[in-house]
Amino acid sequence: MDHEMVSIITPCWNGEKYIGETIRSVLAQTYPDWEMLIVDDGSTDGSRSVAESFAAEDARIRYFYQENAGSAAARNRGIREAAGRYIALLDADDLWDPEFLERQLAFMKEKKAVCVCSAYRYIDEQSHFSGRIAKAKAEITVNDMLLMNRVGCLTGLYDSACFGKIYLREELKSIRDDYAYWYDIVKLAGVIYGNQEALASYRVLPGSTTGNKKKLIGKQYRFYRDYLKLSRARSAFNVLYWGISGLKKFPAGKR
Repeated sequence: MDHEMVSIITPCWNGEKYIGETIRSVLAQTYPDWEMLIVDDGSTDGSRSVAESFAAEDARIRYFYQENAGSAAARNRGIREAAGRYIALLDADDLWDPEFLERQLAFMKEKKAVCVCSAYRYIDEQSHFSGRIAKAKAEITVNDMLLMNRVGCLTGLYDSACFGKIYLREELKSIRDDYAYWYDIVKLAGVIYGNQEALASYRVLPGSTTGNKKKLIGKQYRFYRDYLKLSRARSAFNVLYWGISGLKKFPAGKR
């Protein structure tokens, strides 16, 4: 394990349109000790060509291909291959500010934290800022995570020196697997600290999972019941809370 390195895990499925911009946001980091593990989950577009062209230019970028198995399996492949102490999950269409790693590592050390996250912006297909920012809760506990996922996946940074590598739950079939991942971490760590600075940009695409919560209501309920083991009443309340929060984030006409 490299005790200063950040391993950036990037699953990719037909991400040709955006992955180049995502990689460039990593290359622009002011903190230089990182590796980027791009796991191509059976793409049929030009994702491989784009990723391999960057990998040929910078040895810190590593490309892996696998038959389509879902984002959880792709992330787990990257985590298994990771050589760094710190683990970050960055999807192939999201972006980091140049000082993301530098500031998050400093914040982690300031808080003596196992895991941190940050606020982030919403951007559209053209990478234009929508005017909306997802705030980060200053301290995220298990009870907070029982209500809804409070960690923006693209901003989470985990110190694996504390509890070793933690993997995503592939049995969830890439639905709420990131929620389960951060929940599992906070159960071990006790708290995840949220940086109030917006240090990343989350891309919302037409038809994206985030923007189509109606289709996910049943799966969200099952996650509360089956994974978090909440009562029927508590699960129903949480789904209602989650749905209202989603409408505030993605009002009609702005998805």
